[in-house]
Amino acid sequence: MNQQTKRLIRKSHRYLGVFIGIQFIFWTSSGLYFSWSDIDEIHGDHLRGVAPSLSKNLQVISPSEAIKSIQNSVGIDSIHEVRLVRILDKPVYQIAYFKGHSGEGSHVHVHYALADASTGILRTPLTQNEAIETARGHIQKPATLAEVKYLDRVEGDHEYREKPLPAWAVTFSDPDCTVYVAAELGTFQSIRHNSWRIFDFLWMTHTMDYETRDDFNNIILRSFSILGLITVLSGFLLYTISSPTFQKYF
Repeated sequence: MNQQTKRLIRKSHRYLGVFIGIQFIFWTSSGLYFSWSDIDEIHGDHLRGVAPSLSKNLQVISPSEAIKSIQNSVGIDSIHEVRLVRILDKPVYQIAYFKGHSGEGSHVHVHYALADASTGILRTPLTQNEAIETARGHIQKPATLAEVKYLDRVEGDHEYREKPLPAWAVTFSDPDCTVYVAAELGTFQSIRHNSWRIFDFLWMTHTMDYETRDDFNNIILRSFSILGLITVLSGFLLYTISSPTFQKYF
């Protein structure tokens, strides 16, 4: 192998190392953080309180009564799911249904309605005060309220991404966290705090998805993975052509 080819290999490996090395640092540091973190703590389990359950002696009516009320008020094409949930110490039917079709029978969107499970009467989505009380019921007490926001849309990289909207973001200063409660579902969805946000930022650098943070199939990650493999292989090649053991073969 002539000297010009060897210099080209050395230069290629050097520049590839500098270019890809920064991302290698992100991959390695984020991997270390993931492996040393307690995933239950990241999820905020240490901040959560024990929410009371519904009594086994509760009296409820058939959900068909609530479904009839929805049909009479807004119309239903089909029922997706009916769940019995607890909202502010009361049994409530959480009804997911389809209304309207698109194309060849595919449903446009899942709609939700809440109905008192004792009477079948429909109720409105959670108000701000109800959302605050629901959030308080899912974290350790006492809880000091700091801020409440109503979210009807979020960006792709928001910490409440890919979850039901609209929602209430209830932020507490003690413990320091934000609890998200879906307004139309009436239920707790997630809890976010600083450790989770660090995890999420490092996850973004790990996946190299700077828009939604969860796409492993993006072109940037694929490109850097290929470049990383080329960098490693060029390092092996550089060692081979530089080693006295292999000099006689080149």
